[in-house]
Amino acid sequence: MMILPIVAYGDPVLRKKALPVKKGHPGLEQLISDMFETMYAASGVGLAAPQIGESLRIFVTDGKPFEADEKEMGDFKMVFINAQVLEEEGDKWAFNEGCLSIPGIREDVSRFEYVRMKYYDENFREHTKTFSGLAARIIQHEYDHIEGLLFTDKLSPFKKQLLKGKLTDISSGKVDVEYKMRFPKKK
Repeated sequence: MMILPIVAYGDPVLRKKALPVKKGHPGLEQLISDMFETMYAASGVGLAAPQIGESLRIFVTDGKPFEADEKEMGDFKMVFINAQVLEEEGDKWAFNEGCLSIPGIREDVSRFEYVRMKYYDENFREHTKTFSGLAARIIQHEYDHIEGLLFTDKLSPFKKQLLKGKLTDISSGKVDVEYKMRFPKKK
């Protein structure tokens, strides 16, 4: 198992629509294992392949840190391959989100209460399932990554303007992080 550097805001890989993963993808098991290891090392609850520089439609989640808030989060350790959002429904609710690729910035983001997903697990078995609450939120956040979107895209133009300097600093590596990162504009 290997802890990989997390790609920082400003890296073009974070803005690409990720490519589908083919069954029998070489090194898939190792990639999944490395993604979990990297996510845990950075104290994250989700990590998408573009965040480690791989433009692939795969993300991993583990909601254990939220178990006190929602009991079922203790069992929310999952792998999503070639995930598709079938439906988003329910009331939109705001929650203070952060992102491992954008350290030190947290903002309230509104997302749907329920999300119905079609995806493959690590054994390439197909599933269709509806997720709610924090699980739905983590999935929507990670799904955005494989679509080339970031949580900052969901903020108001005013908020984005306020964060511009901080985001530029992150791209340049002018940020304190407790985990390995790769910065696109670091000299």
